[in-house]
Amino acid sequence: MGDFASHLDTAFWFSVGSILLLLVISGLFSGSETALTASSRGKLKAQADKGSVGAKRALELTEDSERLIGAVLLGNNLVNILAASLATALFTRVFGDSGVALATLIMTLLVLIFAEVLPKTYAISSPETAAIRISPALKWVVAVFSPVVAVVRFVVRRILAVFGLTIDPDSNILSVHEEIAGTLALGHSSGSVEKEHRDRLLGALDLSERTVEEIMRHRSQIETVNADDPVEDLIATSINSAHSRLPVYRDDPENIVGILYARDLVRDMHRQVSDAGGDYGAIARLDISGLIRAPYFVPETTPLDEQMQEFLRLRRHFALVVDEYGALRGLITLEDILEEIVGEIEDEYDTTHAPEIERNPNGEVLVDGAMTIRDLNRATDWTLPDEEAVTIAGLVIHEAQTIPEAGQSFFFHGCRIRILEREGNRITRLSLLNTTEDADQDD
Repeated sequence: MGDFASHLDTAFWFSVGSILLLLVISGLFSGSETALTASSRGKLKAQADKGSVGAKRALELTEDSERLIGAVLLGNNLVNILAASLATALFTRVFGDSGVALATLIMTLLVLIFAEVLPKTYAISSPETAAIRISPALKWVVAVFSPVVAVVRFVVRRILAVFGLTIDPDSNILSVHEEIAGTLALGHSSGSVEKEHRDRLLGALDLSERTVEEIMRHRSQIETVNADDPVEDLIATSINSAHSRLPVYRDDPENIVGILYARDLVRDMHRQVSDAGGDYGAIARLDISGLIRAPYFVPETTPLDEQMQEFLRLRRHFALVVDEYGALRGLITLEDILEEIVGEIEDEYDTTHAPEIERNPNGEVLVDGAMTIRDLNRATDWTLPDEEAVTIAGLVIHEAQTIPEAGQSFFFHGCRIRILEREGNRITRLSLLNTTEDADQDD
């Protein structure tokens, strides 16, 4: 005991104090590394826009993550090695040769608890707050260590280049779209984001990734009127239609010469009757060619976000879709694009129809062949691929490499698909059973 007390001099306490101070600095380095790498740049940007100087400084630090991490690791290793050296010298002085093993054991525990786990646990619990608090000191650390970090970065890249590896700092950075989509998926899986909210946000994000062709109404489903039909037939078709705009063709249904607006038709009918003193027979003199408006054609490959902007810019709600040869493919409306975000929009004039999806108690899903793969995935949370086909029927034909007959069954992408109805060359009704879900439930 006397020998131990003899070592409790000024040098002993100075060494102890230095080791504790180095452990604190090491903890700051470890915590700052975690805070700045785990913090959300979006949240920091929002706080910076509100006037937070610390958030703005933290954003600047994270812009060059390689330099930031290099400086933090350099500082952390310096203080850890220095603390371990001081502890080894101190324990060797007090306990002799056995002090080396004792110093290793004690410093490992101290560094693990107080310089690694504790600060990183705090930083990961509130990374933005920790990043803002540590950013002033860390800015100076990065500035001081920048020359050394630059040399280390140069050496590391040259060594990796010898093995044929090239470092691109931006290669592993997720796009904003992917980051938001991943966050929404995680939020939905954890229950913090409702499915409807997820679908709406993802629908808005995906507009730039999808084209007009994917959501247009096919030409076989377009309701049109013949410009050469009697006026009475044109009026009856227009008034009885559920749509306020009808394409007008002449000679060939694909030869669209204009768009007839129900409001324009009714307005001109009223004018004709009024000018004739209330004689409804005057409607026969109505000239459709003078009422129709010029059609608006768009390519089928136009991204949905661009098409929506064009609708808004031109103050139009209706466009005819053509392919690269100018042939009519279908039509698209502004409402169709909005429905990709908010879901189905119906009003009192929409005709009632059977639901697109029918679910059986055994998990089987019955769908129309014209239903899009995206809509099915959104409704069922499945992940059927939509790169090669737009509709469910198109996916079956692509995978089968033929037009199946009614009653045939197929298995692909984790689904058993059975053809229920076929009309001509069109698959009109299918049954799908996701066997992946059944396997998950069995597990």
